[in-house]
Amino acid sequence: MNPKRKQRLMIVLGLAALAAIAVGLTLYSLSSNINLFFSPEQIAKGEAPLERQIRAGGMVKEGSVQRDSESLDVTFVVTDYENDLKVRYSGILPDLFREGQGVVVVGKLEEERLMRAGQVLAKHDENYMPPEVAEVMQGKMPTDTLE
Repeated sequence: MNPKRKQRLMIVLGLAALAAIAVGLTLYSLSSNINLFFSPEQIAKGEAPLERQIRAGGMVKEGSVQRDSESLDVTFVVTDYENDLKVRYSGILPDLFREGQGVVVVGKLEEERLMRAGQVLAKHDENYMPPEVAEVMQGKMPTDTLE
């Protein structure tokens, strides 16, 4: 192989290696920013990763909201009417947050199916339910809540 071809081959291989590194770093960066949606049923089955940011959704279980009188800490249960997920949140809840309403929580799942939420998203009117929650709840809602 003559020196000119060898030099061109090295340049092409170097560019290919740089492109592979750039693609790898981009994919790694994107994977750490993705927060997948899991239902209480999937979390109960152990399908959700621990200590990684995820989204979970369902209905706020009636009678489950407990507020700390001395701080902004709130504990509540998100349910799909078959499985429950206990959620701890510290902060101001959305105005539309209440028991019996659909929510999506963003946070990290800890041991014993406890989610430490960093964000709570509530529905914005009486007819709306987040699409992920609606899909999870389809066919599971008790008959007394259907109208």
